[in-house]
Amino acid sequence: MTKSLPRVLIAGTSSGSGKTTAVCAILSLLKRRGIDVTSCKCGPDYIDPMFHKSVLGVDCTNLDPFFVDGNLLRYLLAENGGGMTVIEGVMGYYDGTGADGMENSTYSVARETHTPVVLVINGKGASSSLLAVIEGFLNFVPDSMICGVIFNNVTAMTFASLKRLTEARFGGLLKVIGYIPKLPEDCILGSRHLGLVTAGEIENLSEKLNKIADLCADTIDLDALIAVAESADVLDFTLPEIPRFEPVRIALAEDAAFCFVYRDNLSLLEKMGAEILPFSPLADEAVPDADGLLIPGGYPELYAEKLAANETTKSSVRAAIASGMPAIAECGGFQYLGAELDGYSMCGILSHESVNTGKLVRFGYVSLTSHRADIFGDAGTTLRGHEFHYWDSTDCGDSYTAVKTNRKTYDCVVSSETLYAGYPHLYLLSNIAAATEFYQKCLKFKEKNHDHSRPE
Repeated sequence: MTKSLPRVLIAGTSSGSGKTTAVCAILSLLKRRGIDVTSCKCGPDYIDPMFHKSVLGVDCTNLDPFFVDGNLLRYLLAENGGGMTVIEGVMGYYDGTGADGMENSTYSVARETHTPVVLVINGKGASSSLLAVIEGFLNFVPDSMICGVIFNNVTAMTFASLKRLTEARFGGLLKVIGYIPKLPEDCILGSRHLGLVTAGEIENLSEKLNKIADLCADTIDLDALIAVAESADVLDFTLPEIPRFEPVRIALAEDAAFCFVYRDNLSLLEKMGAEILPFSPLADEAVPDADGLLIPGGYPELYAEKLAANETTKSSVRAAIASGMPAIAECGGFQYLGAELDGYSMCGILSHESVNTGKLVRFGYVSLTSHRADIFGDAGTTLRGHEFHYWDSTDCGDSYTAVKTNRKTYDCVVSSETLYAGYPHLYLLSNIAAATEFYQKCLKFKEKNHDHSRPE
């Protein structure tokens, strides 16, 4: 299949270059112009997509070449793309894995999806030297895909000089799209150990994002950016084979404590026939009448005392899992199923205790292989996921072997025929057959525990 989709990828020279600020400003300005715009995020990140959703009011899709191949990247982009799509990069443009250090990078996403790139460069403390940065990024590989530049954190006077020098040196090789001025303190987006704080934690976020857009309205050349997006090649892709089944209901823990969920996972289950039923452990809500349970990661450690006190949710989670309801609990969800989190009593379904180590425990992509048959299928089932946490537990499980991109291995995950519980966040599109196995176990639970008169 093919689809014509105007699109542009906003990349950075490094983390902290201003990508998220630039993307949020651009999304706001495009919306103000009345353009149907959607967004995507390179890599496994959960937090930046929350900011995109705050601007657009729609979910943001992850594009990660570690999780899926080039065809699925193009499919996800085409499926979720609207009138124009803005893709936010991750880390520095060429930062990745593998022998050349560029596998699974933002650059690899641009290359696989044939998307033109605008590079954001932090101009603080520099002027003409930034041209050397541009030249290095343009010439690092033969097909850099870079065709535009935005300077961040510069004054109008500095930008005027940079624009003149850039155009003189690079001519038609790239467009100077504009600049982001130095932002006042009340426009700075906060951060913590996982990057930015979540969108829901920032007071008056809409006002902040609107103010950033106001400041950039006259400094970013939106027409030039749209022209770059419209130069993108037609997307060529094959539809994945996703089976369709009788409907099931899958409960999803969803609130400020449990907010790190890949929307593509939910979309995949919905395509199979699932209805997703959100509930809030922070609000002490019971698990809904459902056939499966998802407890994703997030920041449960910030709300440990409240989660410990909310007995209605804890007892309903215990009852659901004891009844054999198929359940997936990732990272913070895994901690929640344990005995204690930072000294506070959790569900106690698993015996482990979770504590803050004060440092990154395990970070990065993992390929997981099961040691025995479980909720996702036979022994030897493989899944791909990601870990990023400062907390660790006294027993992380031994149901799977995890292999990192640097080939280091370790055992992890507690699993059974009806449970996956561990620190790795899973991307279910990495193995549709495994996701199908989980769905079918939800169907079996439904058939065993509910009569057929239940309204669907």
